[in-house]
Amino acid sequence: MIDADRIPCITGIGQTAYTRWGGTVDRSEFSLACEAILAAIADAGLRPDDIDGIASYSSDRNEPAMLQRALGIEQVRFASMVWGGGGGGACGGLAHAAAAIESGRARHVVVFRALCQGQQFRFGRFHPWTPETAFTAPFGLFSPPQMAALVVQRHMHLYGTTSVQLGRVAIACRANATRNPAAVMRDRPITMEDYLASRMIASPLRLLDCCLESDGAAAIVVSGLASARDARAPVIEILAAAQGSERGWGTGLLGGHNQPVESYATGNSTVMARELFARAGVMPDDLDVAQVYDAFTGTVLIALEDYGLCGRGESGPFVEAGHVDWPDGRLPINTSGGNLSEAYIHGFNLTIEAVRQLRGTSTSQVDGARVCLVTGGQAVSPVSGAILGAR
Repeated sequence: MIDADRIPCITGIGQTAYTRWGGTVDRSEFSLACEAILAAIADAGLRPDDIDGIASYSSDRNEPAMLQRALGIEQVRFASMVWGGGGGGACGGLAHAAAAIESGRARHVVVFRALCQGQQFRFGRFHPWTPETAFTAPFGLFSPPQMAALVVQRHMHLYGTTSVQLGRVAIACRANATRNPAAVMRDRPITMEDYLASRMIASPLRLLDCCLESDGAAAIVVSGLASARDARAPVIEILAAAQGSERGWGTGLLGGHNQPVESYATGNSTVMARELFARAGVMPDDLDVAQVYDAFTGTVLIALEDYGLCGRGESGPFVEAGHVDWPDGRLPINTSGGNLSEAYIHGFNLTIEAVRQLRGTSTSQVDGARVCLVTGGQAVSPVSGAILGAR
């Protein structure tokens, strides 16, 4: 018999207000983290002293010891961090929390991500202190858009992907954001003409191909199913969560760009995605909705292929045909607006939206949504993904 207290579920979600980078001036990044975590704990029907695990990713600066003290957590039995990969670990923290529940190491784990780029490190700027800089800066690769542009350009070369197809991703995300009152870009709809007129950042990526830079925080609580009886909202099961990297990828597009040539135009997620679906016991056709990490429109196309949502090289026509659009697409994506138009909280806002979809509370609700895919960032290392299911 399966121990119900070792079936990992999402019992609470919380977030702060999202602003453009520099928009948060009255609170620190640490305060944002605490605010989101307390909101998630309350949503789960718990108290801070019920929490005994803390997890995050991408070198979040808010340490468990400080959070424990500030929040009044009685005892921390589990703490983890997914290193590197930019937003590649966006579902890795969730995987760690699920593992803690499955192993019995913790009963209630908070997973969070907090960013206050106006006061702290700004991810879109050049930072000449990483080891990889020696392999990128001499060739003009000073920022993530420039690094991602090479991978997207290769995809266009191999498969005939067009700028209009990239634009369809940006427009779909922005349309969803206009229905979301929490989205930074809620009042700024765009057309294809707007997209094509936006300035070139690094060919083929235009301004509207690039995610926002934001201040804000988001958090979830992961609990065992038997411990979730007092949850205030429907409990969402983590059917599977995984992370990893394929051979030869190193740090991927954020590093020396020396990933294997045969998989250069992929997202380093093909093997991990196959294992993820196997663990969840579902197939890509079983998905009702997906939240796909959208640092750039082109990497969304690559993710659709890596996760088997369309064939290799077919993602451009797939999105151009409207299959990712809400409400009539075959698989609506990024229904809150995503990193491109809701906020860039290193992708963790995508997990929050996945829960809302399965609770039936999204502002772009997919009718009858029962299974949702969430992905971390593409073409980096590690990469991660999760499949969530309504109970």
